[in-house]
Amino acid sequence: MNNEELQALVVKISLEDFGKPFRHQASFNQRLRTTGGRYLLHTHNIEINKKYLEQLGEQELKGIIRHELCHYHLHLEGKGYQHRDRDFRELMSKVKAPRFCSMLPEQKQRRQIKRILVYHCTNCHLVYHRKKAINTSRYVCGKCRGKLKLVKELTNS
Repeated sequence: MNNEELQALVVKISLEDFGKPFRHQASFNQRLRTTGGRYLLHTHNIEINKKYLEQLGEQELKGIIRHELCHYHLHLEGKGYQHRDRDFRELMSKVKAPRFCSMLPEQKQRRQIKRILVYHCTNCHLVYHRKKAINTSRYVCGKCRGKLKLVKELTNS
């Protein structure tokens, strides 16, 4: 699917599900990473993450389009278009748009790999277990203010 086909699909879904025309631009944005799509307030355009079409299929794409069209139509009507607004939640349930898009398979894999970093103080030998890396040149032991050293990294992959 290219941008022209996406534009036609967005126009079609807007007319069928919302009964209102979509008069702006819809396109794929390769730079989107953590979201399925986004509605741009200033230009009224919609950007879609192409990975969702490639990895999860057209049904997921249609759900993302419906969600973004909820933002679009409510914003143009001057109603509450944000996730927390009642107007938005009511319209989403009316058109059966998902609140969140599904997780991509590559995101699931990244999430399942858990790593634990083990640090110890070179002075008092207190052991620290952390999920995120510590900048050892900046941070010191909380007990004795001694220097921290990375001992090992544990993963459950």
